[in-house]
Amino acid sequence: MRDIGLIGLMILITNVLVSYLGFKDRKFFQKFAFEIDPILIGKDFKRLITSGFLHVGWTHLLFNMITFYFFSYSLEVLLGKANFLMIYFASLLGGNLLSLFIHRNHADYSAVGASGAVCGLIFASIALYPGMDIGLIFLPVYIPGWIFGLLFVLFSVYGIKTQRDNIGHDAHLGGGLVGMLVAIALYPQILSLNTVPILAVLIPASTFLFILAYRPELLYIQIFRNKRGFQTVEDRYHTAKKSREIELNELLDKIQKSGIDSLTKRERERLRELSN
Repeated sequence: MRDIGLIGLMILITNVLVSYLGFKDRKFFQKFAFEIDPILIGKDFKRLITSGFLHVGWTHLLFNMITFYFFSYSLEVLLGKANFLMIYFASLLGGNLLSLFIHRNHADYSAVGASGAVCGLIFASIALYPGMDIGLIFLPVYIPGWIFGLLFVLFSVYGIKTQRDNIGHDAHLGGGLVGMLVAIALYPQILSLNTVPILAVLIPASTFLFILAYRPELLYIQIFRNKRGFQTVEDRYHTAKKSREIELNELLDKIQKSGIDSLTKRERERLRELSN
C-alpha cells in the first residue's frame, strides 16, 4: 500500500468533492468548467483553475486520481509541500493555457479534468528520474520513464492534429511540459545529469509548439477553423456586446411603457446583470 502526503491527500479529496458537486448540479458544473468565451470574453479566468477539479464522470475522476496517487507521494516528499503545489498548479494552468490558445476560435469548446496537472507530476518525475519504470494502469507493461515521455508527446501531437477523440491532448501536453520545466527550474542540476532523456522529450514537444504558434498551416490542423463560420475573439466580443445592448434596450422599453413592476423576476435579475 502506497502512502500519500498531506498535500496530495487534500488535493485528492478536493477533486472528489468538487467533482461530486458537478455531477449533482449542472449549473455548478457549467459555472466552473473550462469554456472559451466565458474566459476570453467574460474574463472569467478562475475557470483556468477550477475546471481542473471537475470531471465528466466517476470513471474520468477515478482514472485521474489513481494516476495522481501513484506519483504524488514521492514528489511531495522529494520536493516539499510548496514546490509540489507549485508544480501541480503551474501544470494545471499551463495545460489550460495551451488549450485556450489552440481553441481560441472555437466558442463552443469546453473541457474539465485534472489531467494537465497530473501529467505535470508525471513529467516532473521523468525529469528527476528518467530511468524509472512507468506502466499503464491495469496492464503489466513497464517502460523507462523518458521513453514513456517521448511516446506520450508523440501521441499528444497526433491527438491534437487529428482531433479524432474527446481527449484533451493539448492540456496533457501543456501540463506535462510545464511540469518538466518547473522541475528543471527547481533543480537545474538535473539538466546536466539527465541531459539526453530530458532533451529527447523537450525537443520534439518544443518543435511542435513552435510550428503550432508560427506556422500552423504546416500541420493542417482543422481545429483552427470554426465549422460554423470563422470568428475571432474580437468578432465574438462585439457580437455579444451588441446582443447585450439590444436585450437591455428591450427591458428599458418595457419599463418605460408598463413600469418596472411589469418585469418578471427573471427579467429583473437580467436587468441587474446587464447594468453592471
